[in-house]
Amino acid sequence: MASQIPALQQPDTPRTDSVFSVLSGFYSLDSNVPGLSKVILNKLNMKDYGEYRAAVEGKAKGISFRNYKEMFKRMEETFEFCTSCNKLPVHLTDGQTLKRYCQRKDWPQHKKVCKLLRLVAIDRLVEWLMFTGDLPFPTEKWSKSTAEVKNWDDWLPMQGDLTPRLDAILSGANMTTLWKNASRPRPDDSDLQQSLWRIQSEFLSRILTVGMAMQHFHLDPHAKPLTIHIAGASHNETMGARLTDYDELNKMFPGHQGIEIVMVGPEVVDGPIVRPPLRAFGPRQRVYISAYKGLYHQFWEELVEKEQAAKPDLVVGFHPAYFFQTRKQRFHANQGLVEGWLPTLLLLRDYTIPSFFTMYSEMELKRSLQILLELEMHIRDSGPNPFTSQKPEQVQSTPNKTPVYCNSHYICFQGLLLRQEDLEEPGLDNERPS
Repeated sequence: MASQIPALQQPDTPRTDSVFSVLSGFYSLDSNVPGLSKVILNKLNMKDYGEYRAAVEGKAKGISFRNYKEMFKRMEETFEFCTSCNKLPVHLTDGQTLKRYCQRKDWPQHKKVCKLLRLVAIDRLVEWLMFTGDLPFPTEKWSKSTAEVKNWDDWLPMQGDLTPRLDAILSGANMTTLWKNASRPRPDDSDLQQSLWRIQSEFLSRILTVGMAMQHFHLDPHAKPLTIHIAGASHNETMGARLTDYDELNKMFPGHQGIEIVMVGPEVVDGPIVRPPLRAFGPRQRVYISAYKGLYHQFWEELVEKEQAAKPDLVVGFHPAYFFQTRKQRFHANQGLVEGWLPTLLLLRDYTIPSFFTMYSEMELKRSLQILLELEMHIRDSGPNPFTSQKPEQVQSTPNKTPVYCNSHYICFQGLLLRQEDLEEPGLDNERPS
C-alpha cells in the first residue's frame, strides 16, 4: 500500500523534517532572522503555521484584511528587518530605526544589489495583478518554427509591439487600485512596463522550459500524444492556476496530437486543475492539465501502476529540493525533503524516465549535479536556461545576497550511469529491480 502524506500537526512549527517546503522555509527564515516567521504570521493575521499552510493550499479561507491599503502595508512590513545585524523592528532600542541603524556599515554589501532590489520591490507589488487576471497578457501565434526559437531574443520579436497590451494594464482599474493603496509612490510607466514583462516572463518561463525539455529528448507531439508530469509542484505553480495556463504549447507545437500536463506535489493548491489525470489520449491540438496532491512516488503507486494515469514521456521538476537557506545549512541536508524526494529520484532513475529539472542559480546547479551523480544518474546535459525568468527574486532572510532567477539553470538526465563493465554484461533491460 502506498505510504501516506505526513499528517499536519496543529499547531505546526518550522522544522527540517517536513516534506512541506512552507515549514522548512519558515525554519530557514528563523535561522537567519530569529522571529521573522512569527512576524509574517502576525502581519497576515494568522495564529499559527498550520493556518498559514492551510490558506496557501486552499484548505481555508483566504487571508483577510480590512482594505487594500492594509493588505499592501502588511505585505511590505514582512520584509522589514536589518540586513546587517538581522534585527527586527521590535528588537530595536528607543531612537533606533531600520533606515538608519547599521546603514553605513551595510552599504558596501548592499550597494552591489541595491538596483536589483528596487526591481524586486516593484515586482512583488505588481505581481498582485496575476491574481486579479490582468496578467498574464495574451500572446501571439508563433511565426517561426520551434527549432528557430532558441531563447527570449527569438520569442519576443514574434509578439510584435507589446506597448498596447502593457498600456492597457497600466491604465486599468487594478493598477490604479494598487498604487493608490501601496505604501510607496507609483513608479513611472516605463518602470511598470518592465515590471509587467518580468512577471510575464516568469509565468512563460515554466511553459517554454517544458517545450525545451521536450526538444532535448526529441519528443515530438506531432508524432504522438505526450504525457508530461510536473514533479514537486507547489503553490508557486498551482495557486490561481487555470486550465489554460499551458496553452503557449499549442502555439509552440501547432497541430500537435495532444499534450497532457499532470502537476504532482504535496503542496498543490486546490482549484480547477485538481482533477483526475487522463487514462487515454486526450483531445488533439489541446493541452489538458490535471493535478494530484501527494508525493510523486505515491502518485506512481496509486495511479500509474494501477493504470489510472498514463506513464510519463517526460518528468519536469521546477526547483526541486530548493528553498532560501541560511549560509550554514543547505536545503539538501533537510531530512524531510530528502525523504520526500529520494524515492522519486530513484524511481525516475530505475524506470529510465526522461527528466528535466531547473534550478535558481549556478551554485544550486553544481550542488544538484553532485547529488545526482552520487545517485549514479546519467546526466545528459546541464547549463544556463535560455528561457530563464527575467524577474529577480530576493533571498528574503539575506537580501544582500545576489538575487536569483526562476529556472535560471537546468539539468537533463535519464536512467542509470552505466560503467564500462556494466555495458559488457548481457541481459540488461529497462525493468526496475524488484
